[in-house]
Amino acid sequence: MLNKLMGRKKSEQVDKEKSLDFSSENIPKHIAIIMDGNGRWAKKRGLPRVAGHREGMNVIREIVSTSNEIGVEVLTLYAFSTENWKRPKTEVDFLMRLPERFLNVELPKLIEENVVVRITGERENLPEYTKRAVNKAVEATKENNGLILNFALNYGSRSEIIDGIKSLYKEIEAGEMDINEISESVLSDHLMTANLNDPDLLIRTSGEIRLSNFMLWQLAYSEFWFTDVLWPDFSREHFIEAVRVYQNRQRRYGGV
Repeated sequence: MLNKLMGRKKSEQVDKEKSLDFSSENIPKHIAIIMDGNGRWAKKRGLPRVAGHREGMNVIREIVSTSNEIGVEVLTLYAFSTENWKRPKTEVDFLMRLPERFLNVELPKLIEENVVVRITGERENLPEYTKRAVNKAVEATKENNGLILNFALNYGSRSEIIDGIKSLYKEIEAGEMDINEISESVLSDHLMTANLNDPDLLIRTSGEIRLSNFMLWQLAYSEFWFTDVLWPDFSREHFIEAVRVYQNRQRRYGGV
């Protein structure tokens, strides 16, 4: 019995190592993911939509762990858009509880694994219990210096860009900046992601091929990888496949 158990563990370890059999020299520094398909996953199984969101939360755990393992520096997850408030109240309420549920369980492990939790989005409109959970995680991990786990929560790219332009206008009006000083890098510094590099790779699950108002400025030269896999079915192997595809592409940034 002991030999069988040891043999199974060895086999699992070999499978794990095999799944990581790819180049470690060209890992995307920043990966952004549009986690789509939770509702359809639940509907296919005759379950309420919230069941899909609950299952999708479990996938986050595995993808964060894998990102940390392979050396990704920033993982941005599109958790809740400014447009998602239009969904049924029961679903919105459930989604607003997910950060609290996820972080209550995972925060000790995130601290132990040197992960930094950050939030990109408008926190002011979030329920108090959501703000408490995310603020606690940000504060508890601020001294870490490993993987940045960046949740795009109550985030919309168009309003982010407008707010950035308004901020620039105020500085120009106050005489703190000349209009001729405005450049791409200056505008980038006035966005919510000012302290992060632009994503190298965007992953979107569920078969949808659109950006859904997500990081429109920051994704200008990112590589895109779309999959029909619904988010609750997205696995470590799918994630590694996306990284492999990225490694085989040549990024030209408009050149030849």
